[in-house]
Amino acid sequence: MHTEQNGTSKSLLPQPQPVPVPWREEEEEKFSIRDWLNVIKRRSRVIAGVSIVVMTIVAVNVIFRKQPIEYESSFFVLVEPVSDDSEAVNVVKDTNTNDSKLDYDSQILVLKSPQLMRNTLQELRKSFPDVSYPSLVESLTIKRVGETKIIETSYKSSDPNQVKTVLELLAKDYLDYSQKRRQTKLRQGIKFIEDQLPSIQKRVDQIQQELQSFRQRYDFNNPDNRGENLDTQAASLAGTQQSTNLQITQVRNQLDELQTDKGRKTVLNGAALYQQLLGQLTQLDTQIATESTLLQTDNPRLQTLKEKRDSLLPVLQQEEKRILNVKEAELKTQLQSLEIQSRETAKLLQRLQQQRKQVPILSRQYTEIQRRLQFANDSLNRFLSNRETLQIQISQNELGWQLIQPPSEPKLVNGANRLRNLIIGLFVSLGAGVGVAILLEKVSNSYNSILKLKKNINFPLLGNVPFDNEVKSLQARTSKSKFPQLKAFSSLLASSQDTDEVSEVTITQEYSSYSPEFLDSLRFLYTNIQQIKHKSQIRSLVISSVMAGDGKSIVAFYLAQTATAMGLRVLLVDANLRQPMIHNLANLKNLWGLSSLLSTNLPVSEVIHKLPTMEQLSLITAGPAPEDPIKLLASEKMRQLMVDFQNSYDLVIYDAPHFFGLSDVSIISPYTDGVLMVVRIGKTDASVIEQALDYLKILPLNILGVVSNS
Repeated sequence: MHTEQNGTSKSLLPQPQPVPVPWREEEEEKFSIRDWLNVIKRRSRVIAGVSIVVMTIVAVNVIFRKQPIEYESSFFVLVEPVSDDSEAVNVVKDTNTNDSKLDYDSQILVLKSPQLMRNTLQELRKSFPDVSYPSLVESLTIKRVGETKIIETSYKSSDPNQVKTVLELLAKDYLDYSQKRRQTKLRQGIKFIEDQLPSIQKRVDQIQQELQSFRQRYDFNNPDNRGENLDTQAASLAGTQQSTNLQITQVRNQLDELQTDKGRKTVLNGAALYQQLLGQLTQLDTQIATESTLLQTDNPRLQTLKEKRDSLLPVLQQEEKRILNVKEAELKTQLQSLEIQSRETAKLLQRLQQQRKQVPILSRQYTEIQRRLQFANDSLNRFLSNRETLQIQISQNELGWQLIQPPSEPKLVNGANRLRNLIIGLFVSLGAGVGVAILLEKVSNSYNSILKLKKNINFPLLGNVPFDNEVKSLQARTSKSKFPQLKAFSSLLASSQDTDEVSEVTITQEYSSYSPEFLDSLRFLYTNIQQIKHKSQIRSLVISSVMAGDGKSIVAFYLAQTATAMGLRVLLVDANLRQPMIHNLANLKNLWGLSSLLSTNLPVSEVIHKLPTMEQLSLITAGPAPEDPIKLLASEKMRQLMVDFQNSYDLVIYDAPHFFGLSDVSIISPYTDGVLMVVRIGKTDASVIEQALDYLKILPLNILGVVSNS
């Protein structure tokens, strides 16, 4: 069946490129907004129910509860100067400080203190004797208006006259307090600074004098330059010392050489007078030798030459001695001078080395003096700056606080409180609904997110197939269809001959018409399945689930179409002989199918359906329900059919029943490349999944991975 075409189609199959799964690892570390929205969507009915109940209780309580009549009024006080009125402050104040220097929390506590309210209570009790400090503070509210420099003081009471009287007295007392107490505090700060300034100035002068004396004593302006200068001088002296020692060695060598004949001869060769006398002596010796061959020994001429020679020889010897003595004296004098120079250089070098050793100590002392001077100058500058700042604040605060809005006429506040309570109740009811939904989400016994499923299973999560509304409606519609019981095959065959719809079938909806997210997830799943084996492709697989109703048939049906769209020749076999679904999804009649092939001698070509929209996709429905599905699936004929299917198609997909509690999957999966397990997010029981995982440990199943749907 398609034997010759098989090799050709395989060579033309597109190799799937690595495609990442549609989630990221970093998403595991946080709960995204989309996850929260999914929780709210899943638990919308719970949220609505809890919110309605809580809001009803709040509304009944607010509407029917009797509240005492209360009046409220307030006044506003500017407690700090605004920036536009104090540009001079920006010249002297510390730029690192905030615009506001007032501790508002502490100031509010002071304004509520018994000492500050003593006068208010005394005046108030003249008209309202029952007023006490606790009752006054309980009805009094003092707060800062946002981030401004304004304090709002409000008071509530059942008597509007009492409200107005209390606020007028408090406004007067607060203004008096700001005029007196704050000015006193600022002047005390200036007095403290002026008391400290002389001692700080004296300390700065002492340290400056100490630094000047240190520089003059050690000629020490910069520690780095000082060390570099000493190093330069020491290097220069070391070079001079080396040159001098070399000259001393040369002079001593000359003195030693002067004691040898060669050395003396060298010195004499450079003496002009000695060479002149030596030349004369040589000339006389030549003449005597010449005349001796011609004349007799007693010849006067010859005797005269010999006398001249004898008289010249002592002069030559004396000149030789004189020259050698002079040369020796010069060399000794030069040697003595060089030795003196060497000793002086060594002394200077030793002195420089001692000074260089003192540089780190002097540097530390110099740095310490500078640090103390810097600290003293900083303290002096800080005190001077604070004094100027306090003086400016005094000039700006001479008028004290300003009452920018006096106490207004007391107003009735019960109606506003009721509306406010209803609004608060609305938010509380919504919060309670969301809280209950989150609590139910936490205690739920199903996996409500892909990440939670991925964390709790030991198999690779190959993808997530989100079912859109159309797919979910298709699943609900097909799940309600009834499965016909097994009839005699001959009668089924006879009844089917009257129809012409065996090969001309239609799909409920075009494959490409579904949402892009749904189709992309199927492509992701297909690509990840093909990447499981590095050296070969997956040729056949079983798609099953832990529980019934997890959507495995839909995944199998549309995965087959996805593989077909990728260029493969695909065969989809409905191996669920108990409750088949593929024929409903494909809108086919299930008159015969896999059970017919296994129980009769019907040819395979008679049960294969072709889809008009996808010619390379073939389907085999489950056929009539047998009495013993396990017997048919475990037969030798089923194994042979599976081998033939795999040899004839690029990919064979078997839609099998759920494996937990049934043995169908364990019978047919050994003859395929593995099993793909489908889990439905938010539906599949987590405890059942855990039992199934334990069950898989003892079954010879090759689980390729898990695919979720939501």
